[in-house]
Amino acid sequence: MKRLVGYARVSTAGQADKGVSLAAQTAKIEAMCAVQDGVLVGMIVDAGESAKSLDRPGMVQLLELIESRSVDGVIVAKLDRLTRSVRDLADLIEILKKRDVKLISVAESLDTGSAAGRLVINLLGAVSCWERETGAERTRAALAHKKARGERIGSVRFGYRLASDGVHLEVEPSEQRIIDVIRDLRNSGLSLQAIADRLNADGVRTRRGTEWRNQYVHNALRAVAC
Repeated sequence: MKRLVGYARVSTAGQADKGVSLAAQTAKIEAMCAVQDGVLVGMIVDAGESAKSLDRPGMVQLLELIESRSVDGVIVAKLDRLTRSVRDLADLIEILKKRDVKLISVAESLDTGSAAGRLVINLLGAVSCWERETGAERTRAALAHKKARGERIGSVRFGYRLASDGVHLEVEPSEQRIIDVIRDLRNSGLSLQAIADRLNADGVRTRRGTEWRNQYVHNALRAVAC
């Protein structure tokens, strides 16, 4: 019988929605193993791990099994459980091919045991990457447009406050005066920590009423450049 190993992954330890919980993935993998007339020799799990790279404990273990030819196939419930990177996917398929180990994806009904299966998996990976990249481009464009219109993006940076319309920003005079002091001290050659110490000694507090730290000073200077 074919020796098959299952691989499951969730990006957060408590993830249980959209059919990608560890229990749901395991059930699908076990069912596919039966269809393949194979024996499930192991179930590898990466809980709370991102698919941005292959540097995760379960993946390392899986690659070791593949390299040692300890399995004949790898089953995943869905392709994106394995990786979200086209480059990593191509590398994985090449490794599998060299070791004569096939990849089976339940959701996509794909099997790299055939040339057609390998082609389709590469195409699906490419489309998935394209969707993420175009989504990121749309987000960046929307944020740039909001910034150009003077609208709020995320938290209100130091030196500004939310206008009465709840959308645009306006200058916060008292904080702008603090920024002027910080900028003058920085231009005089003081370090960020030295500036923080000077502000604290003078009784100046942050927006939250806490003492200044070098990171807060850095953020205030960045607000000037924004």
